[in-house]
Amino acid sequence: MRVLAEASQEAIEAAAWYEHEQPGLGSEFFATLDAVIDIIEENLVPLSPLPKAAGITGAKRLILDRFPYDVIAIELPEEIVVIAAAHHSRKQGYWWERSRHKK
Repeated sequence: MRVLAEASQEAIEAAAWYEHEQPGLGSEFFATLDAVIDIIEENLVPLSPLPKAAGITGAKRLILDRFPYDVIAIELPEEIVVIAAAHHSRKQGYWWERSRHKK
């Protein structure tokens, strides 16, 4: 499993925002994100195809519990690449370009 630097940065920024809103919430966001990454890495739950045009990229997602975020990943033969930690309602499709360069 590989996590792109851009996806890591998105997660850090989201956690900082949550921590600012409520102390401890940023840590909860990271814990939830880590749990989802572990699930993906261990192949415990299949990733869901993305709706509409986003599905064209071949990227799939796993939704975080309690937070309006998806972990967006590409499943390659040799590895899974996490390309985004995407908020459900912000900047729709901004990560598409990342998916093209990781195949």
